[in-house]
This record gives sequence, C-alpha cells and structure tokens, in this order.
Amino acid sequence: MSTRRTLAVVTAGLSQPSSSRLLADRLATATADGLLEAGQETDVEVVELREHAHAIVDAMLTRFPSGELATALDTVTGADGLVMVSPLFTTTYSGLFKSFVDVIDPDALTGKPVLLGATGGTSRHSLALDYSMRPLLTYLRTQVVPTSVFAATDDWAGDGSDALARRIGRAGRELADAVAVRPAATGQEDPFGDTPDFAQLLGGS
Repeated sequence: MSTRRTLAVVTAGLSQPSSSRLLADRLATATADGLLEAGQETDVEVVELREHAHAIVDAMLTRFPSGELATALDTVTGADGLVMVSPLFTTTYSGLFKSFVDVIDPDALTGKPVLLGATGGTSRHSLALDYSMRPLLTYLRTQVVPTSVFAATDDWAGDGSDALARRIGRAGRELADAVAVRPAATGQEDPFGDTPDFAQLLGGS
C-alpha cells in the first residue's frame, strides 16, 4: 500500500480567480506528480485566505481562532508539506498573508517542508521572495526548499510560460523530495489521549 501524503496549499490572492491561486495549483500539481513518482499519493487541501480575512483579523485581536479559520489552521499545521503563495504589494507579501502567518502557533511549523511562490506585475519584484517571504518562514523554523517561484504577468504567456513551467517543475520536485523522506504527519495530537476511560477507572487500572 502506498503512503498517502497531505499537501496544504495556502494562497493569499485577493481576486477570484487570481494568478496566485493559479500558481499555487500548478505548484501543488508538480509536487503531487513528484510524490507519485516516489510511490506516494497526495491529498491536496486548499486554504483560500480571502475566505477567512475577517476571521483572521478577529483572531489577531482575540488570539483565539475559531470556526472555519481554526479548521484551516489545523489543515496547515497537520499537513506533510506546504505550498504558500502570496501576491506582492510594494515589494513584499500581502498583509493578509502576513496576518495569517501571525495567527499560526510559532512552533507548529517547525521542520515542515515549504515551497514558496509569489505573483506580481513585473519581474523586478521577484527578489521579494528571498528578502521577505523566505526569512519569514525560516524564522518559523520551516524547511523552505531551495527553489521559490515568482510569476510576473508576462510569465503566463509567450516565451515566459516555458521558463515558468520549468521553475514550477523544479520547485515541485524539491518539495516532493523533502516530503517523501519524512515520516507521515499524524495530525493534531489528542489532548485527552492519555485520559483513562471509565472501564479502566472501575477496574482499578
């Protein structure tokens, strides 16, 4: 029986559809293809941050995420690997992306393989991946794969599309390799897992 992996895809695109979601989907597909070559199947779960924008602000104020946002956080922290994509504004990741990262438990992503992507109008913003997004995820002690992918408007058509496809393929293989060698994620630990049941108590166990 092949190992099943869970890949959480976090996209901070503000429009619908968005180029950030398009890039995230292609990165997830490339990663799943790489895992399949390693004999591992992949379940992909997408977290669209625009759907949780108000809940993210509330969680920043109360420090207590709830409802669908809490479920989204469990999806991210319980996954075997992450694809995280943000549009770039004024040369850095979006405020929505940063706010979501801020409500994640600082220790919950330790050692988790992460592939970073970003979208923007022109290629001159591409360095933001290395001087803003990568340090942010490195601070959380994640395992950021070497290749990050930036997609400018021109990269989606013409000659740029071939180069983009190659970068996506390379980055997806790197994430797949990082995930494949790790033990499968077990999800969230049950806080009551060590509590004896009534039968044990009545039996004097």
